[in-house]
Amino acid sequence: MKSTKINISSFPNYWKNLSNWSNRFQYVAILYPQQITQYPFGAFPKCIAVGNKKLNLNPPYFQSLKEFLQKNPDKNLYGYLGYDLKNELEKLNSDNPSSIDWSPMSFFEPTCIIRFENNEITIESNDLEYFQKDIQKVLSQEKEENIFTPSIKNLQSWTSKKDYIKTVKTLRQHIEEGDIYEINYCINFSASVKNFDALQIFQKLSKESPAPFASFLKMDKQYIISASPERFIKLKDNKIISQPIKGTARRGRTESEDLENKDRLSESEKERAENMMIVDLVRNDLAKSGKTGSVKVEEIFGIYSFQQVHQMISTISAIKKKEIHPVDIIKNAFPMGSMTGAPKISAMELIEQYENSKRNVFSGSIGYFNGENQFDFNVLIRSIYYDEQTQTINYQVGSAITYDSDAEAEYEECLLKAKAIEKTLGII
Repeated sequence: MKSTKINISSFPNYWKNLSNWSNRFQYVAILYPQQITQYPFGAFPKCIAVGNKKLNLNPPYFQSLKEFLQKNPDKNLYGYLGYDLKNELEKLNSDNPSSIDWSPMSFFEPTCIIRFENNEITIESNDLEYFQKDIQKVLSQEKEENIFTPSIKNLQSWTSKKDYIKTVKTLRQHIEEGDIYEINYCINFSASVKNFDALQIFQKLSKESPAPFASFLKMDKQYIISASPERFIKLKDNKIISQPIKGTARRGRTESEDLENKDRLSESEKERAENMMIVDLVRNDLAKSGKTGSVKVEEIFGIYSFQQVHQMISTISAIKKKEIHPVDIIKNAFPMGSMTGAPKISAMELIEQYENSKRNVFSGSIGYFNGENQFDFNVLIRSIYYDEQTQTINYQVGSAITYDSDAEAEYEECLLKAKAIEKTLGII
């Protein structure tokens, strides 16, 4: 791709103007990192990618993606990995009902990428003259946009509090019997919507819940609106990075209460045990792709604060084996242990048994490839999923269940994680 730079310091509405401009394309990826101070190994790069050409991927999807990148090693790609890709990796299934149906994997090849850094944007395209002229015009626009207030109807929680507590008690029995050590149990909410502008909802969610891996993805008529705080996996300069989140505490109403909640999370034996189990799982996943002896825990039990919650985050790294393909690195770690539990296969079997809705892309990942040997993917949590054709949305939340879990407290944690989404949608 050819490239050119434009200084944007004299365009105060540059971000909103360019975001709105992107929506004219069939496929759109917006990466909008926030709250990234001292985040280990950085966050998503701030960028907008647009295009009208989706990859023709077929089962087995990971192999199909790998073959495309082997033939096109310099391509930029943006898209998602759905949780149900697990079914092509293990003898698993996904038979629960769903409010929105998604393809297990979807990527597009952008015709234009806008990268943001300080007071400049870099425009990359093979049709540079056209896009430079068009973007220059868009930057100068001062026209007021229409503000849409979504109408949410038939909001449904697929799991009652009573059923949630009953299921958690059953899952604790599985833990006591040695079937699993930990499981990420999730619940689903869905609704019918009208007057729903996905891009405006993304801008609002980003304000309500700023996050280092926030992203917006438009694939045909389906949208993912994400305020994800979690990185699944990154590859850069042959170094593999994974940063699982396990451990959550509410932000305090006062500075002293906030500090107290943060300290309590840091010192919690339960939260540390949850985090350590997933660290061990991730170490094992990265060892499949990393050089012998290169797997390293860079940070354990780190506490990071976001607008709604404090989170316990650990960072694990490895040096890529020379012979392994980047797509196989993702495949070897998918789905992420923070959204399954341990052991991973047993946990996924029980997730299918006890959750009452299909996860689809929830607990999958949005990400990108900058050529064959560089990628970064988030964990799809704190996200809204919207189907424009059926006028349906859904969102899912969950928490890690261990033997020490208190069902009431876990349910309250789920509601806390849903708070920013529900505030954005005008439900609360």
